[in-house]
Amino acid sequence: MNNLSQNNEEKATPLMPSIEEIRRAIHPLKLVLPTGLDSTLCLHGIATDSRKVVPQGLFIAVNGATEDGWKYVQSALEKGAKLILGEKELDTTEESLLNSYNAAYMQIEDSRSATSLAAPIFYGFPSQSLRIVAVTGTNGKTTTTTLLHQLFTDLGYRCGLIGTIENRIADVVEPARLTTPDAISLQELFYRMKEAGCTFVFMEVSSHALAQHRTDEIAFEGAIFTNLTRDHLDYHGDMLHYQKAKKRLFDALSAESFALVNLDDKASSFMLQNCKAKAYTYALKSHSDFYAKVLEKDFEGTELILEATPVWVRLTGQFNMYNLLSVWGAARLLLPNLEKTKLLATISQLDHAKGRFEVIRGSQCTAVVDYAHTPDALIKVLDTIADVASPSTKVFVVVGAGGDRDKGKRPIMAKEAYKRCDQLILTTDNPRYEDPEEILKDMKVGLTADEQLHTLFISNRREAIRTAILMASPKDVVLVAGKGHETYQEVKGVRHHFDDSEEIKQIIGQQK
Repeated sequence: MNNLSQNNEEKATPLMPSIEEIRRAIHPLKLVLPTGLDSTLCLHGIATDSRKVVPQGLFIAVNGATEDGWKYVQSALEKGAKLILGEKELDTTEESLLNSYNAAYMQIEDSRSATSLAAPIFYGFPSQSLRIVAVTGTNGKTTTTTLLHQLFTDLGYRCGLIGTIENRIADVVEPARLTTPDAISLQELFYRMKEAGCTFVFMEVSSHALAQHRTDEIAFEGAIFTNLTRDHLDYHGDMLHYQKAKKRLFDALSAESFALVNLDDKASSFMLQNCKAKAYTYALKSHSDFYAKVLEKDFEGTELILEATPVWVRLTGQFNMYNLLSVWGAARLLLPNLEKTKLLATISQLDHAKGRFEVIRGSQCTAVVDYAHTPDALIKVLDTIADVASPSTKVFVVVGAGGDRDKGKRPIMAKEAYKRCDQLILTTDNPRYEDPEEILKDMKVGLTADEQLHTLFISNRREAIRTAILMASPKDVVLVAGKGHETYQEVKGVRHHFDDSEEIKQIIGQQK
């Protein structure tokens, strides 16, 4: 295996494994090698996107839910691919095509699994040189990974972060496209993190990523389970398949790693079934390895007893206390020799992630921006507001539901929001390729006829936010939910700039 110098098409400097090395790693069902091609030929890159194929590279024809990667093989060959991986058995025409480009073919059982097996080889198995902690669950992944990254950075470590809002490679910040990148992008990120001198990496792991084998060959030091509630059923079909996808993370852990789960969530025991890792728990309501008791709370933060020691933190809400407990537990496991007082002092300075219970104060009202886009998350945020607001406070809610996503949660979100607020305003939230009015109709189903009469339906999100703020008084709270950190509205494949926080600040700033 030889080193490949950096070029304009690659962000990192990968290695160049031979065709034979790939064969030994992925154990293909069949290898078709043209007479004029030697299996010791070194491959200069790996891609599942034919546009990213480098000369003398490897192209994997991944079968997706709607597309067959094989239709891009011709393009990959034209760009110089010398090895193609695919699930299909070649017919004579396809074999002739490969021969005409003097390219080899490996038939594989699962293209996504093969990608996860092959990708680390091109980057020198970088995850083995990093201390990687994965966080999965329906809600809390972004806050937990962000807090972990903040904490360990403040403690003096160079860290990597992979998540929904952004990716961080030590001091370099990059926008994130997916919660969990594809298998090749992950290995490239790990390689760059290793080269940048990172010790720890904290990453969100989505159910989609687990179902699609993106994280299969990552050497995790630990994994955290936050909670499990309804989401992504448009992809998984039902809660059982969704739960099983999450469990894949814990099934893959080694005996040397740790599994840290929320004992107050009933799915935690399922996650630990047949898990080889050392199991630890955290909870607010159950006896656990890591525990806390909330004393006082308001919009600015919470005072709690953390393992018999009082501490004030800049986070609000029971859901955030669970996130904080998982961070505390992970820190104790990763840094067992760190003084407890130093850890507590550092934790007390942590700030929330962008768009996660983000409080914006104004003379007109108090606004809260939150990413809550599932029924459970919406319930928890509204319960938190009720918990810290005064009895005379009125709560206004602006919320929508994403297009081309789980339609079953739409009426539930409307129903739960209505029950917990004084004025509900239903609006748009990334309609994508759906008609916004049809999405609103789906949400409307969750309301009774009388509730519908008392609900405002404003499809223009900017106007919906403005209306809520103008209706509120200084002591009231306006929750703008669903988008959180996002800075766009996605309509028919185009992302238009839109930031809930910006909109609120502009409107509040105009109030006299």
